[in-house]
Amino acid sequence: MVTNPIVRALVIVLATAGGAGYAPIAPGTVGSLVALPLVPLVARLRSDGWLPALAFVALVAAVAVWTAGRAEAIFGAADHGRIVIDEVAGIAVAALFVPATWLAAALVFVAFRILDATKPFPAGAIDRHVHGGLGVVGDDLVAGVYAGCLARVLLEVL
Repeated sequence: MVTNPIVRALVIVLATAGGAGYAPIAPGTVGSLVALPLVPLVARLRSDGWLPALAFVALVAAVAVWTAGRAEAIFGAADHGRIVIDEVAGIAVAALFVPATWLAAALVFVAFRILDATKPFPAGAIDRHVHGGLGVVGDDLVAGVYAGCLARVLLEVL
């Protein structure tokens, strides 16, 4: 349990992606929209070399896992709907596969929302069997890989 009020506030702000998790309808979709500017940012980092982009995405994922685990305790439920930092991490992962364009970001968004909802293997298994922060975020990381690959293929075809 998070007892320090400053850490508690930080966890809530991060877990809800600055409040997006409080959206009354489709908070995961709103959280994904908040994350869209990460697509061109990560893609530009990747143009400087894979290491900066991978380091940034790994940092986002690590913060997401830590935050989501603590937010579950604060909100009193496993994978509470207000926790949307997992969508932010998933979008960041997807951004590793696409160019720094808003068309790529839009394709990532649509593909990610579909794949996050359908949870193709192994995302569904992670969602069902892994607990804590890694369970909250893990399925979104998988959906992010799939969404990034799908968006990349669609961009090549278009």
